[in-house]
Amino acid sequence: MDFGVVLQTNPPAARTVQLARLAEAHGFSHVWTFDSHLLWQEPYVIHSAILAETKRVTVGPFVTNPATRDWTVTASVFATLNEMYGNRTICGIGRGDSAVRVTNGKPVTMAELRESIHVIRELANSRPVEYKGATLQFPWSRGSQLDVWVAAYGPLALKLTGEVGDGFILQLADVDIAAWMIKTVKDAAAAAGRDPESLSFCVAAPMYVGDDREHMRDQCRWFGGMVGNHVADIVAKYGEPSTGSGIGAVPKALTDYIAGRQGYDYNTHGKADNDHVDFVPDEIVERFCILGTADEHIAKLEQLRAIGVTQFAGYLQHDNKEETLRVYGETVIPALQTHVAAKQ
Repeated sequence: MDFGVVLQTNPPAARTVQLARLAEAHGFSHVWTFDSHLLWQEPYVIHSAILAETKRVTVGPFVTNPATRDWTVTASVFATLNEMYGNRTICGIGRGDSAVRVTNGKPVTMAELRESIHVIRELANSRPVEYKGATLQFPWSRGSQLDVWVAAYGPLALKLTGEVGDGFILQLADVDIAAWMIKTVKDAAAAAGRDPESLSFCVAAPMYVGDDREHMRDQCRWFGGMVGNHVADIVAKYGEPSTGSGIGAVPKALTDYIAGRQGYDYNTHGKADNDHVDFVPDEIVERFCILGTADEHIAKLEQLRAIGVTQFAGYLQHDNKEETLRVYGETVIPALQTHVAAKQ
C-alpha cells in the first residue's frame, strides 16, 4: 500500500511546503492538495515549490475539476511541471464542489467530466487530441506522463471511473462502503473491456494519531460535513436507497446520517472549527476517518488493503500534524509494507 498526505493550501505557503517535505521524509509517496481557488491559495504554484524542494514524492490536486480552468490550461500545467521535475505529477479530478459552488456555479455533467479527462490526459501525455473542432498538441512537450484519478461517490460517477479513470479516489475510509464502491468501479472497468486490477484505488480520510477519542472526533468532524455535500447530491438524484446494490442504489450507511443536515457554509469548508457539522454523529466520524493509536490505524488500513485499496491518503486538517506524520513514518507505514529478508 502507498501512502499520501492531503494538505490545504493555507497561507503561508511555506508551511504547506514544509509539511510536504516532512511527509516525504517520513516515507509518504504522494502529496496532494485541495484545489479551491477562492477558499485557499492557488495549488499549482505551490506544487511547483513542493516539487522543487522534494526529490521523490508525486504531487497533484485532490481534486481539481473541469469547470474553473480551461482543460488545455490544466494539461499545460501538468506537462510543464513534468518537464521541470521529471514526471512527478498526478491529476485527481471530479465534477466540482467548493471551487464551483462558492462562485454559485454547478458541478459539470458526466459527459463533460468524461471528455475533460480525455483531453487533459492526452495533452499531458505529450499526445494530440481533438478539442473544440481542432487537433491540438503541445509542441514543446516530450515524454510527459500523467495518470488521472477520478473522485466519485454516485453510481454513474463510479461507472465512469471504471470506464476511463486510471484510478479511483474515495473520500471516506468506511470499509463496508469502500468495498461496495471499489467493486462497482471494478465491475464497470471489466464491462468496458479493461483490466480492473490495472486501476489504482485510493481511500482518503482524516488520519489522527492519539488517545483522546472525543478530541480526535471533534477535530475531524468537519470531514463528515464535507462528505455530506456529495451524499446530499446523490440522494437528491437517486432517492433514498432501498437495496444498497447495483447502479441506481447507494449504500444506506452512506445516507442515513445526512437526515439532520441543515445547509452548509463553505467559509468553514474542510476546517476543524466548522460550525455546520453538528449533525455528524460520533459513529460516522469513527467510520469515515482513521483515529486512535498506531495499532488501530494499522488494523483499519489492513482491512482497507484487503478489499483492494492501493493507497491511503490522509488529511492533516487538525492540530496534531507533525506527530501523526512521525508515527506513520516510524510505525504505520512500515507495518503495511512488504518485508524482504536480507538473507534467505
